[in-house]
Amino acid sequence: MYSIIRNKHKQKGMTGIGWMMVIGVIVFFAVVGMRAFPIYMEGFKVRGALASLQEQPGITRKTKSEILKMLFSRFDVDDITNVTRENIFIEKSKDVLTVTIDFEVRKHVMGNMDIVGKFYEEVEVIAN
Repeated sequence: MYSIIRNKHKQKGMTGIGWMMVIGVIVFFAVVGMRAFPIYMEGFKVRGALASLQEQPGITRKTKSEILKMLFSRFDVDDITNVTRENIFIEKSKDVLTVTIDFEVRKHVMGNMDIVGKFYEEVEVIAN
């Protein structure tokens, strides 16, 4: 009996199955993180492209097609592939230009699981 009690006190730590479960959880979240990171990077790049419109001189006097051309040339440089013409809304009034981009990105993770990122970015540019 003394040897059984003594062995109980010596045994510490996780079993092999416990370690496999911990490693499995870590791998799962690493895969999800690796799939989600590019989605959020694209959202940040879209935000940067919209912010660059505020720095363009005379942007409020440009036509909608010129603004779209500027945006899509920036999207080509920044490798933004999930924003289409249908996702961009441009409203012009006398001295205010409002550009809104509303898009969704869906990436496959594993099995029947997907990650969905929904982004809504808007910028208002007031004529100087």
